[in-house]
Amino acid sequence: MKKAQKDSNELPTCEWYTDMNLSLVPYWFLAFLRVVITLLPQNGYIHPDEYFQSVEIVAGDVFDIDVTRSWEFNATFPIRSVTFPYLIVGLPYSLLKYVAPYLSLWFNISVKTPYMLLMLPRLFACLLSFVSDYSMYRICRLYSQNYRARLLTLASSYVTLVYGTRTFSNTTEMALNSLLLYVVAYCMRHSDQVILQDEYLSDKYNAAGTPVERVKFYKLRSSLPHHSLSCCLLVATVAVAGIFIRPTFLAFAFPPVFFWLQRGLGSKIIGLGVFHLRILIFTLSAIPATVIFIVIDSFYYGYLTVNEICEFKIGLDNFVVTPLNFLKYNMNTDNLSKHGLHPRYLHFLVNVPLLYNVLGLMSLGAVLSLVYRGVRRKWSDLPRVQSIIGLMTSSFFIPILVLSIFPHQEARFLIPVTLPVIFLHSQRIRHISNTEQRCHEKGTAYNITFSRGSRRSMLLTLWYFINLVLTIFFGFLHQGGVYSLSTHLAAEMRLKPRLTALHLVTSHTYSLPLFFLQQTNSRRSLFNRQTGKRYHLARQFYSYEMGSTPLEVVHMKLHTLLEICELKKNEKRLDYRLYLALPASLMEEFYVTASNLTADLDFSVEKVFYPHVSTEALPDIFHLLSDECMNYDTQTYCERETLYLSPLKFLSRFVQQFGLTLIRIRR
Repeated sequence: MKKAQKDSNELPTCEWYTDMNLSLVPYWFLAFLRVVITLLPQNGYIHPDEYFQSVEIVAGDVFDIDVTRSWEFNATFPIRSVTFPYLIVGLPYSLLKYVAPYLSLWFNISVKTPYMLLMLPRLFACLLSFVSDYSMYRICRLYSQNYRARLLTLASSYVTLVYGTRTFSNTTEMALNSLLLYVVAYCMRHSDQVILQDEYLSDKYNAAGTPVERVKFYKLRSSLPHHSLSCCLLVATVAVAGIFIRPTFLAFAFPPVFFWLQRGLGSKIIGLGVFHLRILIFTLSAIPATVIFIVIDSFYYGYLTVNEICEFKIGLDNFVVTPLNFLKYNMNTDNLSKHGLHPRYLHFLVNVPLLYNVLGLMSLGAVLSLVYRGVRRKWSDLPRVQSIIGLMTSSFFIPILVLSIFPHQEARFLIPVTLPVIFLHSQRIRHISNTEQRCHEKGTAYNITFSRGSRRSMLLTLWYFINLVLTIFFGFLHQGGVYSLSTHLAAEMRLKPRLTALHLVTSHTYSLPLFFLQQTNSRRSLFNRQTGKRYHLARQFYSYEMGSTPLEVVHMKLHTLLEICELKKNEKRLDYRLYLALPASLMEEFYVTASNLTADLDFSVEKVFYPHVSTEALPDIFHLLSDECMNYDTQTYCERETLYLSPLKFLSRFVQQFGLTLIRIRR
């Protein structure tokens, strides 16, 4: 037991031999739950990038519909590669596109619905998230660690349940980083075994007294499997793919790639020459994937065409390197300020605890402990450079440290470190009661007996509670009314007369993805054979985002739009419908502002979509307890009444604040 406590940083090779055939039913339940809540679907809307950096772009290309094309995909200076959005979103959408007509013809079933457009890409992302589960399982088996506890912790994390099922580029980063860590861990384990055998046979060869014995040991050494360049092409390809998905993957790929390069360095048979050779071969192995991604992006953005290739009119200007453009853009602080500047400590002090709560705090505490030991020069207490603990620790700390250099910091940027965090610290909050662990380290066997303690039980309960709350919040509540609003508008667009334009103003809520509406592309030029002229289809839907601007400005915008729409109605006989989408918590302020500014606006509540939590417009609890109330049905103030509110009445008023209200505006 004392020997086990001597080196707490290393995980010795262990064999679980008592009571380890525990059921994986809890894990499979959580894995099934991950798929189920993807299919429900989750109404929560974490960040606009989950739509506008993947789904919105690909849906516009595949279905030829009106979408909002974000600036990252501007052909003049593109900073996003399209390869993985097309793999995650393009494949299911292409399948839907070709299957939908046959299902409609044969079975009269319409499958091109907002639900299918939302669910299919998320289902592909959900399946991709299981790469992390598999990688965790394989790494634990390689190093004889308790994979059951780690898999259960991974599957119960809201990062896996929510972020892992969304179409963020960070979600793909998480899967690729997990795969990269597994491949490198396998190579490290394989190299350690081969090097150990090689050194043993080398010593035997040198100590052999007869030529026959020397030949014997020489043949045994020659029969050892090659390991120095194992999986080189795979490691290089995964690293390049991650960089083209999001160039910040450089920070996540650096630790595992470095550990792959320095395997066995310092042993009798691995020297600096082998290290430099690995760098050279790794660089060459990265070239094919790099060329493929560059060519795909160059074709997509129009820099390269088939005619130019056939005519051999190709130069450097025919190629676009999106990661390079990404880095150029983000190196400019003025550009980052457009998206919000954050203090550089935000990742460590806020985002890590937000993503991993209990384990996040433990991870930060472990890093501080390592720094303290390093300052005190207690080198023997630090993880070995070539150990799995060293790999996982550096794969957690180094990427966050690098990303903290950039002043724009969001929590989702860190989700690729999920596997290292859970591998390192999940055993601190859960363990198997009455279980012995037989460990071998440097030829010595010893037993460690675990028993369930109240502290770990409390931490485990806290882990489950926090992840449950955050799964509900981000998965179903946060901006949850936007999807319901989209389905409502999509149904209305299908039923409305052709000569009717729909105008939507949104305030204090996230941007509305247009692909749900499936409106025919009004930007594509069409040709009329009879007249010989080109034309564009009339646009049927207009969206105006007001962000968090004051409601006075929103009212002015509505008044202006109403005048323009009335003018077009009189001149071109083009009817219209004007709507405002506003969080229910701002409805009372909206009525007050309307009565103070103008009297020629007639409005009525069309529908309220629940649940919808907008952090930009949280309800004022103290105002709800006041003695004023608003009657939204009649749009008039209730007279002052004695609000000795019962808890049930207050709760009812409070819950009603968490909705997204659709208001019809008329003259």
